[in-house]
Amino acid sequence: MIFVKEHIHNNRKLLAICDGNLIGKIFEEGDKILNVSKNFYHGEPMFEKDILKLIEDNILLNIVGDESIKFALKNELIDKKGIIRIKNIPHAMLL
Repeated sequence: MIFVKEHIHNNRKLLAICDGNLIGKIFEEGDKILNVSKNFYHGEPMFEKDILKLIEDNILLNIVGDESIKFALKNELIDKKGIIRIKNIPHAMLL
């Protein structure tokens, strides 16, 4: 299940999109840390069509997890070149 949480800062919207099974976990590899905090990522579970409606109004995306990244690639929101992996967990941002 994909979870989505909307953040608003200085009139800019950011969507945190994350696989539900990763929320609350921290992944470390070398000097890289991916903190999938509940505070930032735990929003509402959503269907893909509903996420796409939200994205229309959002410029910034923060995407974590296999399912979420597959969704973003399928809908051409990100490019494979922009994906990093920390402990084999994919992460991408769209600014």
